[in-house]
Amino acid sequence: MSPQPVRASVLAIALITVLVGCAPPRSEPTPEPTQAPTTPEPTATPIVEQLRKPTLPPPPPADSTSLSAALMPSVADVAEAVTPWVVSITVEALTEGVFLNFSSDGAGSGFIVRPDGYVVTNAHLIEGATDIKVHLDNGETYEAAVVGQDALSDLAILKIDANELPSAVFASSDHLRVGDWVLSVGNALALKGGPTVTLGIVSGLGRTIRTQSGSYYDLIQTDAAINQGNSGGPLVDMDGHVVGINQAVLRDATGVGFALGASTAARHIESLIESGRVVRPLIGLTGQDITIAIANQLDLPVTEGVIVTTMSRNGPAYEQGIRVGDIITSIGGVPTKDMADFLLQLWSHDVGDQVEVEYIHEDLKHVAVVELAERER
Repeated sequence: MSPQPVRASVLAIALITVLVGCAPPRSEPTPEPTQAPTTPEPTATPIVEQLRKPTLPPPPPADSTSLSAALMPSVADVAEAVTPWVVSITVEALTEGVFLNFSSDGAGSGFIVRPDGYVVTNAHLIEGATDIKVHLDNGETYEAAVVGQDALSDLAILKIDANELPSAVFASSDHLRVGDWVLSVGNALALKGGPTVTLGIVSGLGRTIRTQSGSYYDLIQTDAAINQGNSGGPLVDMDGHVVGINQAVLRDATGVGFALGASTAARHIESLIESGRVVRPLIGLTGQDITIAIANQLDLPVTEGVIVTTMSRNGPAYEQGIRVGDIITSIGGVPTKDMADFLLQLWSHDVGDQVEVEYIHEDLKHVAVVELAERER
C-alpha cells in the first residue's frame, strides 16, 4: 500500500476531530429578563400594496346584474320624478319679409312652477311669437299666454288654463359645488317620445358669458348635454330639485352648457308672476372691470374692483358723491371684484334699501350710504 492514501485518511479523520471539538457544549437556554411590553413602531403601507388593495365600494346587491350598476347610481328614479312637471313648448312667429310676411316655427322647453298653471321658460324662445302652445307630459296641450318676460335674465312666465298640476321644487344653487351630479331635462331637438334626460356634473359656478343678446350673470356651467330645444328646461340635482334653468350652449365648444342659478331665478320668477316684469334696484351708474393691465396703465391703487365709467346726474350714486373714475370696491360689505359681483350684489337688494358703498376717490377710501331707486324697464 502506498503511503499517500494513508496520509489522506489521517488528515480527514483529524479534520473531523477538530470540527467536533470546536462545537460549543450543549447547555440549557438562559431565560430572558422580563420586560414591559412595548408599542411597535408604526410602519407605512408599501406603495405596491396600496396599488394592489384599492378601496372598493360595497359589493352589488344580490339582484344587481352587473358591478357597473352598483358603481354608477341610476338616475331613472330622478327622471321619473321630474318628468311630470317638465313641458315642451312650441311657438309660431310672424316674420316680416320684403314683399310678404311668413310664419316660422320653434320649439323649446319649460317647467311648471305653480300648480295653477304657471310655466317658466326662456324669453328668447317666445320673442315675437304669435301663438304659444304648452304640451304636458300626460299628452294634454294648452294655449299659453305670456305673463311677463325679462331680457336681462332671459326668463319668461307663461300661463295655461289648468289647475292641480305637478310642479317643481327649487333648491338653493348657493350650495352647489363643482363636481356635483346634475341632470338636464328638456325637449332636445324637438324629438318625439318625451323629454330628453342627460347626465353631467357642475363644471363651474358664477360664470358670466356675453352674447349678441347681452351679458348673462350667475350662470352654472355644466357638461350635461344641452342641445337646441333644451332652452328653458330644468337643471336638477340628484334629489330632483331645480338648481338651474337651461339657458345657453357654446356651439364651438364640447360639453359646455350654461344654466341660470336657481337662487337668482327664483326671485325673478316671483317678480314676473306678481308684476309681469322683474323689479330691480337702480344705483345710477355703469362700470368696467379693473384688470391688472388697466391698473398698471392708469396707475390705480387696486387691481380688483369696478371703475365707474358713466353716471346719471340725478341718480342715487351721484347724489351721494360718487363720480366717474371712482373705483367701487364693495356694496353692503361684500367685495365687488368685477361687474358680475357688483350687479349680483346690487340685485340682491330691494328698491328703497339703503346700502353702504365703499369706493376710492383720488386714492382715498370713502363710504357712501345710497338709497336704491327702481330701475325702469
